[in-house]
Amino acid sequence: MDLQIDLNRNTNISLSKQIYQSIADRISSGFLDKGSRLPSVRSLSKTLNVSMVTVSKAYSMLAEDNIISTIQGKGTYVQTENRKIHKNHNVNSTSLNWQLSIPDHLPRAQFWWQNISLTAKSQLWLSAASVHGSLLPEHLISRHISSFILKNPGILSEYGSIQGDLEFRAAIADYLISSGISISKNEIIVTNGSQQAINLVARTFIGAGDIVVMEAPTYTAAIDVFRWQGATILSVPVDKDGMRIDLLLRLCDTYSPKLIYTIPTYHNPTGTVMSMQRRKEIIEIAKDFNCLIVEDDPWREISFEENQLPALKSLDTDGHVIYIKGFSKFLSPSCRIGALVASGTILNRLLAAKSNSDLGSPLLTQKALLPFVQLNFMKKHLKSMNHILYKRRNLVLDLLKKHMPDTVAWTSPMGGPNIWLTLPAWLSAESLVFEAQNNNIAFLSGSTCYSSEPEFNHIRLSFSSLEQEQLENGIKTLSKIVFSFLDK
Repeated sequence: MDLQIDLNRNTNISLSKQIYQSIADRISSGFLDKGSRLPSVRSLSKTLNVSMVTVSKAYSMLAEDNIISTIQGKGTYVQTENRKIHKNHNVNSTSLNWQLSIPDHLPRAQFWWQNISLTAKSQLWLSAASVHGSLLPEHLISRHISSFILKNPGILSEYGSIQGDLEFRAAIADYLISSGISISKNEIIVTNGSQQAINLVARTFIGAGDIVVMEAPTYTAAIDVFRWQGATILSVPVDKDGMRIDLLLRLCDTYSPKLIYTIPTYHNPTGTVMSMQRRKEIIEIAKDFNCLIVEDDPWREISFEENQLPALKSLDTDGHVIYIKGFSKFLSPSCRIGALVASGTILNRLLAAKSNSDLGSPLLTQKALLPFVQLNFMKKHLKSMNHILYKRRNLVLDLLKKHMPDTVAWTSPMGGPNIWLTLPAWLSAESLVFEAQNNNIAFLSGSTCYSSEPEFNHIRLSFSSLEQEQLENGIKTLSKIVFSFLDK
């Protein structure tokens, strides 16, 4: 098997550590099946043009972390324990073995892999950070789409603007201005959800070896995107007040990052909120080190407090912040609609990337959601939705307090859909996954939310995608599973 690993020889991160991270990412993403044989030390050192000692160090670190194992006289293999493989049984895998000889440049796809793993069987999705359909304006949107197409059939033969429909961008601008972000419709690019916005930023500004700073833990799919672009990702821990700015400053002094990615409001996965002091400090750091901040703001709308802290973008006077807002989650996931906000030449370059990507988001989707991003509708919809989600959050917190072991801790978020559980340090959440699936429950193992050196004793639970009875059953069953493993 050939392994194509892009090494950056102009960074302080050792080559052996880079090899370790690349192989670990491929295994955790399911690109390398359990039991797969890895190249020999000699073969990989020749392929990568590094010393055999460098590869040996990488393999030793992987073996120490129980990711690979070496069988004397036979070779080195992906560890077979605690892994579940999902294959397409309609394909004769033997006839496709030749494909293993084709190297690729896809280093990580944890988000894809976790979705395959979590949805294979489970009925109770405690893993899904989405809003239950009964809380969304499904019928209103469907009626509007039907009526709009009947009145405007010509819309089906039109392409939309690359930047996005002008009327739709104006409505988004009005909505964001109401939350304190001073922008114009000309500073907005309509995207196919927030994930495309992250992708456009990465493709435009990040190349092999560029330094990207991210929170630890953070949004899994964002890690995947930046890693795919060849970024060297450095992590800064999150505490109760958000990203540790003291550690961020220390990293910036040493590495000079090109971009800082952060979720300051109702952080995914922990639910924490960055303090006002730290919001001001991170803006100053971006100015001092001449770098970009990507502010991902997917969950501001799910809020259980009256006074929210302002977005980083509202504090930005020099165009350092690229702001990303997704609308799909709390309006219509199938519509996949989002907005990317930037200014100056940053905006122009992102717009060029958008044109290369898809020539513009679907016009029909924008027209379909136009009435629903209007400020008056949004206020009523969010008030109703949050009233129910607040009760469901409280229900889960009460159930955890009543049924979960005392040695387990969890957050009490003031917004967003997630509760972050911390198990005893010696208990890996991944060891619970398959037992949970046998009980038709899916949760997200926290280790997937780390770009490197993952912590394995965390679970992300989402309370927004299930109804009350399902939540009760799910939390009670999960608590029993945790108890059973603690007893063992």
